[in-house]
Amino acid sequence: MTERMEMEARFHNAASSGHQAVTDAAMEILSSGGSAFDAIVAAGFASAVAEPALNSLGGGGFLLARTAAGKELLFDFFVDTPGKGRDACPEPHFFPITVNFPGSDQVFNVGMGSVAVPGNLKGLLHVHRRLCSLPLERILEPAIDIAENGVELNYYQGYFLNLLKPIMTLTERGREIFGHGESYVKAGDRLKNPDLAAFLKTLPLNGTGEFYAGEIARRIAHEMNKGDGLLTEQDLASYQVRERRPLEVLYRGRRILTNNEPSLGGPLIAIAMNLLEKLDLKRDGWGMASHIISVCECMKEVDLARSQGMDRPDRIRPEWYDEASDKISGLVSRYRGKRPHFSRGTTHMSVSDADGNVASLTCSNGEGSGYIVPGTGIMLNNMMGEDDLHPEGFHCSGPGIRVSSMMSPSVVIGDSGVELVLGSGGSKRIRTAIMQVMINYLDFGMSVKDAVYAPRIHWDSSVFQVEPGYSQEAHEIMKSCGSINVWDEIDVYFGGVHAVEPSGHCAGDPRRGGVCAVE
Repeated sequence: MTERMEMEARFHNAASSGHQAVTDAAMEILSSGGSAFDAIVAAGFASAVAEPALNSLGGGGFLLARTAAGKELLFDFFVDTPGKGRDACPEPHFFPITVNFPGSDQVFNVGMGSVAVPGNLKGLLHVHRRLCSLPLERILEPAIDIAENGVELNYYQGYFLNLLKPIMTLTERGREIFGHGESYVKAGDRLKNPDLAAFLKTLPLNGTGEFYAGEIARRIAHEMNKGDGLLTEQDLASYQVRERRPLEVLYRGRRILTNNEPSLGGPLIAIAMNLLEKLDLKRDGWGMASHIISVCECMKEVDLARSQGMDRPDRIRPEWYDEASDKISGLVSRYRGKRPHFSRGTTHMSVSDADGNVASLTCSNGEGSGYIVPGTGIMLNNMMGEDDLHPEGFHCSGPGIRVSSMMSPSVVIGDSGVELVLGSGGSKRIRTAIMQVMINYLDFGMSVKDAVYAPRIHWDSSVFQVEPGYSQEAHEIMKSCGSINVWDEIDVYFGGVHAVEPSGHCAGDPRRGGVCAVE
């Protein structure tokens, strides 16, 4: 029996997120007798206030829940394509913004025409009705307190908001919240959102009614129509949260639960893990040929399969795994014969409770559209402007279609029960970040903290983006797989995996200001 399987069986209250206020909200609810589900909903609302550069009630998300009794549910409240009941808009208000990460630029599209039908608000309230025991008033208290009294912007939120300044200050409503010019918010400033606090206070009485089918919905639709947006009153009224079975993949004797169709992230993770299952990653040790080449070539093979339409496990030819694993094994063997010369807007929360319930929640506002709903302090998403979510081109799909996503809240289950609850933000890097943390944990036996903190690699379709921390020998091994770009420092670009072990350990990703707690 492994050391991990011999760990103390008793479950713990634990939470990990990208912000101290969000983790505190979850732990406050757990300490007051709430379940993991009460805590994750409280964390979701708190995150929408404390992490405005990453999350919003105007975005979308997924929540993976596993009860102590073993019931497994995936709640899909990601965004839908807009435009129901609207005449065609020949030129939606839609334009590019370049975000300058330290080692790589990425273009996002914003404006009224970038807004998809939001799901976060309806999703969190749906989960509350389905799984929570505490009254909504209690669960909303931490978020309302943050919105009313403000939250001090930490380094990471200051950094994110600086990257997204053109979006946050696009409208007068945005400038009222975030400032403008010399007064624009920065790390150390206290950010308040009184309109959002007032809106949250209405939810126990009105639920989603005003936002999705009432006066607020009518105001949104009016301004969208006037401003060349696509979102309509009919879009909001018809939006539904969907409950699904999680996607399951077997790996090294564990069950991995993750996001299911129609999303992209979970199925691509499943394909990668199925391929890695056939490889001996730890033969040479972490950071050596068997590990580096297997991971790098796996990323390339999965991207190639996706480009050929094999983007879900049931679309993979059975022989593909053998062909790909043989190819990668051959590359590892050939490398061993050589003598090397040494010379984005998503956030995640993971929660467990002392009864054995666990929940994994990933939410995103993209980078935000710049449009803030009047009287609510809520910025709507720009999911219609994310190129990775629309591989066939922007505004090609009809209205009412659930947009695919890379978000992949996940749970790892072993013989003794849930071992790890995790997920990540990070746009296109979500799936590779989660994959690497899982193999660090499962193949190399790292602690959850070491698995999250370890440097990462990401294949961006032309070059391997590489975090600092690998040896020069590892860099030479990577070069045998393709061009590499070694960054000077760890960065938000490489995701933000926040994870908990119900047995009493956790890790918050330092790339995104991660904070965790256990009691």
